[in-house]
Amino acid sequence: MKNDKNLNDINANSFFNIMLPRNWLPFIILCRLDRPIGIWLTILPCFSALIICSDGIPSIRNIIIFSIGAILMRSIGCTFNDICDQEFDKKVTRTCLRPLATGSITQKKAITFLLVQLLTCSSLLLFINSTSKLLSIILIPIVIIYPLCKRFTYWPQIILGICFNWGILIAWSEVTHFVTLNAFLLWLGAIFWQIGYDSIYAYVDADCDEAIGLKSTAVLFSDNGKIFISLFYILAIIFWILAGHNLKLNFSYYYGIAIIFFHFIWQIFNFQPKNQKKNFYLFIQNIWVGIILLSCSLTGTIFTT
Repeated sequence: MKNDKNLNDINANSFFNIMLPRNWLPFIILCRLDRPIGIWLTILPCFSALIICSDGIPSIRNIIIFSIGAILMRSIGCTFNDICDQEFDKKVTRTCLRPLATGSITQKKAITFLLVQLLTCSSLLLFINSTSKLLSIILIPIVIIYPLCKRFTYWPQIILGICFNWGILIAWSEVTHFVTLNAFLLWLGAIFWQIGYDSIYAYVDADCDEAIGLKSTAVLFSDNGKIFISLFYILAIIFWILAGHNLKLNFSYYYGIAIIFFHFIWQIFNFQPKNQKKNFYLFIQNIWVGIILLSCSLTGTIFTT
């Protein structure tokens, strides 16, 4: 297989690759700490909800708990995904240099590392309330199901969206002790946003996935991706507007949502099903959507009259 370094998701110039001991690198790469985009896309919507339900000022305690939780859950998901997909990863340009695919780490070591992460993450249960504990436990089977979905359904992005944004529900329950309709509206908006941007990301692998029998929304949509991704982004905007309306957030929240809307239009305009490099770039740019969502959630809550 001829590898395109611009498409492979291993960053040889990352801080971790340069500064850390070489024997640490397979584990860092396995859990994607060298590629923090996934961490930001997990934390930002979670923190948006945390800010809103905390009346704009979340406690330092909750910021720390949910930061650690987001990092660990994303790392656990990546590690488990690579354990399940190592044979497939060898055949895909973007993933062929991952540690399990290259043999730079054994499956036994990867499983041990996964158990250590799970044990560390489970310790956070000691610091959250009973409703949040229950929601955290419910998340576990969903995380387990995700890596297997690509074998059986064209919609693994739905399961990923549920997992990635589950922190919205946990954050809300941690502050209020229950999950309201508004929390679900924010969550649904984040899910549709994720389905949209992860479908763009899936187009990077679409040809390889189809060749080896894996499924994704990109494989399903084929050349019609713009239509479906536009629909998902519109639904995200609608749910976020509904949440803001119900919560009576300040007008600055809607300014932020409007900026996100135009960012979505820019993404759709530039999206090209067969342009892998462009689609990889567009996926990365979704960090700005998360930053804008966080910012307008903050101002919309603080300045609410």
